[in-house]
Amino acid sequence: MVYATADGTARKRLTVGMVGGGRSAFIGAVHRLAMRLDDQISLVAGALSSDPENAAASAAEIGIAPERSYTDYHAMAKAEAARPDGIEAVVIVTPNHLHAPIATAFLEAGIDVICDKPLSTTLAEAEALVSLTKAKKRRFVVTLNNTGYAMVRQAREMVAAGALGRVVSVHGAYIQDWLTQLIDAQGQKQAEWRTDPARAGQSAVLADIGVHAFNLASFISGFEAEAVSADLFTAVPGRRLDDNAHVLVRWAGGARGTILASQTSPGHYNDLSVRIYGEKAGLEWSGTRPEELRFSPYGEETRTLVRGGHGSTAEARRVSRMPAAHPEGYIEAFANFYRDAADIIRAHRSGGTIDAARAAQVPDVVDGARGVKFVAAAVESNAAGGAWTAARFE
Repeated sequence: MVYATADGTARKRLTVGMVGGGRSAFIGAVHRLAMRLDDQISLVAGALSSDPENAAASAAEIGIAPERSYTDYHAMAKAEAARPDGIEAVVIVTPNHLHAPIATAFLEAGIDVICDKPLSTTLAEAEALVSLTKAKKRRFVVTLNNTGYAMVRQAREMVAAGALGRVVSVHGAYIQDWLTQLIDAQGQKQAEWRTDPARAGQSAVLADIGVHAFNLASFISGFEAEAVSADLFTAVPGRRLDDNAHVLVRWAGGARGTILASQTSPGHYNDLSVRIYGEKAGLEWSGTRPEELRFSPYGEETRTLVRGGHGSTAEARRVSRMPAAHPEGYIEAFANFYRDAADIIRAHRSGGTIDAARAAQVPDVVDGARGVKFVAAAVESNAAGGAWTAARFE
């Protein structure tokens, strides 16, 4: 399957399959929208549901041929690996507890992996996936997709270029209100599995949204977490897992900061933000205003930097599709992630050269493991009354 680039060059599409993401799934549809935007990826196979009727109907709805619709991911991995036109990568969009076993099956079959966050529900699984990815010489990317925003990429470039000077503090927050009531106990599907320890893992709020705030803070600052002191709690009586987390972080290099995650904060639909402060300036980005960066040099008026506007960095220009004031948002950011992931996987599978700078923009299996380590360290710290706990993934 080929498509024509802007300069008329013919290029092969990356062929993928999807596990999870059937008709009633929110995030599966988002992934499919994002991968279609640049026309570089063809979705040709899927195990979209474990229910045969729903799997077949879901596949038919999005144009997957009946013979490439599966109800079992093991069968899918085996069958696709044996086909001369088999998939090159699998997209995993299931509940958390299935990420590691599905990824393992496809890695063992020689198929690259694009996996939703979190990478796994346990640190042992994350470590095993890192080792298996290296042993099988495959590419494994984790859809920490907020790294795809143009102004997030610009923020990362500005920090690396020294625009803030020595970084003193790094803060990430993700605040929502959709779990303010006990809708999980009322059978709301998306809430029910996310608050189930058997499927979500050790923490609900950190595994669901906290890892996004943590990853974004680390991505922009360039810092890994050294240690955490955490307070995790459940605001809604009767809920099985935490719905709020306050985490102090000691970042590598001496910076300090916080990660805040809440799903019971009325008035916040989906509020992701990062704030970074250095000896020379401060930098703030918010998902509610994703096209802007607030840049505050000390002693000067705050400047609002706009995507596509004057002062855009090279990376921000590369991932912008529209001129300034022609709004881009969540789907475009997700599509930037998929475009870069497709380039990386294609180059790897063809033996071509992988652009190191491009690859560094796309969270991989190690970045995913760092998120799992952060969650595990926060849970351990909370159990120990907030004791400082090592959080670096080695």
